[in-house]
Amino acid sequence: MSVDILTIAKNYLKALKLGKTGKDLAIFFHEDVKQVEMPNRLNPNGSTSDLNTLLERAEQGKKIVKSQDYQIRNAIVQDNTVVLELDWSGVLNVHIGTLNAGQTMKAHFAMFIDFKDGKIIHQRNYDCFEAF
Repeated sequence: MSVDILTIAKNYLKALKLGKTGKDLAIFFHEDVKQVEMPNRLNPNGSTSDLNTLLERAEQGKKIVKSQDYQIRNAIVQDNTVVLELDWSGVLNVHIGTLNAGQTMKAHFAMFIDFKDGKIIHQRNYDCFEAF
């Protein structure tokens, strides 16, 4: 049985958009998942997260972002990897930089998602935020 990893990746983005956390988000990840966020304006040193850290960050994110959206510009599937070029926007719950709560932060992402057994085993994010 073939696994459609692009559909899984799109469903993962939908879960993020809907603010899913805990078990509702964990279903997308392999137990040995590792996510690497490359350095960016919000996270100057970058970070590496395991499953527990990913789930904790999802909970924390709900305090910072009221709502968010992902628009796919491009998607490429090669072997067990999905590469997504995304436009992201998030309505803030808090003040960040020059943006006040209620304003929209925007970014452009490249996301590389590797799958094992139909689950995300490795994810690398390259996040480019618009000025804020």
